Amino acid sequence: MTGQDASNRRGLRGDSVDLNPLFARPGEAVELPLFDFPDDEMLPETAYQIVHDEAMLDGNARLNLATFVGTWMEPQADQLYAETVDKNMIDKDEYPQTAAIEERCWRMLAELWHAPDPARAIGTSTIGSSEACMLGGLALKRRWQLARRAAGKPADRPNLVMSSAVQVCWEKFCNYFEVEPRYVPVSDEHPVLDGYRLEDYVDENTIGVVAIMGVTYTGAYEPVAEIAAALDRIEASTGLDIRIHVDGASGAMIAPFLQPDLEWDFRLPRVASINTSAHKYGLVYPGLGWVLWRTIDDLPEELVFRVSYLGGDLPTFALNFSRPGAQVLLQYYTFLRLGRAGYTAVQAATRDVALYLSGEIAKLGPFELLGDGSDIPVFAWRLKADAARKWTLDDLSAMLRGHGWLVPSYPLPVDLETVRVQRIVVRNGLGRNLARDFLHDLRASVAYLDSMDAPPPVPPTTQSFHH
Repeated sequence: MTGQDASNRRGLRGDSVDLNPLFARPGEAVELPLFDFPDDEMLPETAYQIVHDEAMLDGNARLNLATFVGTWMEPQADQLYAETVDKNMIDKDEYPQTAAIEERCWRMLAELWHAPDPARAIGTSTIGSSEACMLGGLALKRRWQLARRAAGKPADRPNLVMSSAVQVCWEKFCNYFEVEPRYVPVSDEHPVLDGYRLEDYVDENTIGVVAIMGVTYTGAYEPVAEIAAALDRIEASTGLDIRIHVDGASGAMIAPFLQPDLEWDFRLPRVASINTSAHKYGLVYPGLGWVLWRTIDDLPEELVFRVSYLGGDLPTFALNFSRPGAQVLLQYYTFLRLGRAGYTAVQAATRDVALYLSGEIAKLGPFELLGDGSDIPVFAWRLKADAARKWTLDDLSAMLRGHGWLVPSYPLPVDLETVRVQRIVVRNGLGRNLARDFLHDLRASVAYLDSMDAPPPVPPTTQSFHH
């Protein structure tokens, strides 16, 4: 969709923006070009009002049950954000305390994720978990290349093994960095990567295996310990030493608090690196992720750049250069504010709402659950077979959108792509009251669709980003 199409879809017809006369100041233009620079400057109050009014056309984030990304923090966090929004994370010479706080944060995560020696772990903040995944994949690839070259073997055909339900950032990694993706198909019998027939996919060119703590389609954890055990058996029979990267975009900030006995992290020697999204269940505003390596040795030195910048000498191994530092400070604020007890309480409350919603939806006749939100607070459902039914999940999604709720409808990944599901992501801020309101609208929508004598009119095509 082009920029023009996007603007027109949001109700901006033509090529100009008209000012409300109440907001126009003497001497200022009252009509502005939409896609060109205005000829003259305007007062800040006018520019603010234009942008403010257009932003009101966005949806209500509290009613968006599609996204994993957090949209609310406390007023004190908002104040801290406003005070530190100008900090540049790369400029450690000018902002040494922000850099020190960044290190504190990833060391706290190293301890949370049971690094054998948190002092010898290594980590960094990133823009989000997608950049963190890229860095984790690059470290696996470079470690494999160095080992192959040291053994006098070719290093030009790397592959990465993962579930076909993997998040799209891993497809990007394989495309951008020329790694063959090997997708282990999901099925009704094996809905996640669980080590079954893993030996059919790994070989001497495998740089690593990705395990997902919280599959985006269904919310389920992939059993990292079972995957590690399968790789142990493969090494015993073939000599192949293949490491695991855990994509914990969501689950790495849930499992330590709600499933503390579950072994998925650095307690498993095969886990070389872990990433998470701070702006998901890390409870920080968008724009922050983390990636950690088990030990300094798991991050090849070749990937660390030492640059002279504004008078300081600094190491960096992020894909981005200049990037916000405010979110790092917000993460530290949240770690201090909540501690283990607070994170446990918040995540438990979120999971309780997910279990409540999934239990109530399961009682509705048309639906069959795919999970119940007991791993990460995310679950999906599909329609039961019924030849008499005249509506689809797409129709239901459109009905719910009319009530303000965004609940995506989409197909499962390859090999299950004929199955269409809907999914709910429960985040902090979706409490019992809102959940009850949603259930009221869901039941009303189902009842209305069931009452129709013919299929509903096909709604205009809309694309929802459901990951």
